[in-house]
Amino acid sequence: MHPPLLSPSLLAGDHARLADSVRVVEDLGLPRIHLDIMDGHFVPNLSFGPQTVAALRPGSKLFFETHLMLDEPHRYIEPFAKAGSNLIAIHIEPTYDHAGTLARIRALGCQCGIVLNPGTPATAIAGLLAQVDLVLVMTVQPGFGGQAFRRDMLPKLRQLDATRRSQGLNFRLEVDGGIDLATARECHAAGADTFVAGTSFYGAPDRAAFAAAFANLG
Repeated sequence: MHPPLLSPSLLAGDHARLADSVRVVEDLGLPRIHLDIMDGHFVPNLSFGPQTVAALRPGSKLFFETHLMLDEPHRYIEPFAKAGSNLIAIHIEPTYDHAGTLARIRALGCQCGIVLNPGTPATAIAGLLAQVDLVLVMTVQPGFGGQAFRRDMLPKLRQLDATRRSQGLNFRLEVDGGIDLATARECHAAGADTFVAGTSFYGAPDRAAFAAAFANLG
């Protein structure tokens, strides 16, 4: 339904030179970058805040895909929208008004996405699929980069892709966690079309060839 799309994760970039790490993605002609926002509560790690996104925004034309790994994501929608996010993705697991928060993201002029942790079934977001631009399936437990890909998430991808097709929906189906060329091929065969790659992208000896291979997954 959508051509394959690589979204490099800035979390794996050089944190002393984040703007340079963003520029690496832009110089390759890729359209999108993934920003992992962690609060030290929902996941056991801390990363960036709205000020970092706002500082990076003037120097880049990339599509900023902002993934909120927060206990209370609904409290931070407006700051990240104002900072220059193009898409804001929120987790289903915390208790808050998911549908209202997605509507608020869209009202602020951003695309919206919903995210599933490995232990959360696809059925948990069934009532929200018509409302989102992106569904992100975590293929590791979120919080740290460099983890091994979990193949037991492939049936979840197949289920979401089947629902998307049967209901005539148009959301992108994204995977994040342990994604390299080999695991991306497995995910693509299961229905994924958007791929967050951090360690494998920034650590690739030839990033241009790595990016080109993703474009040819289909």
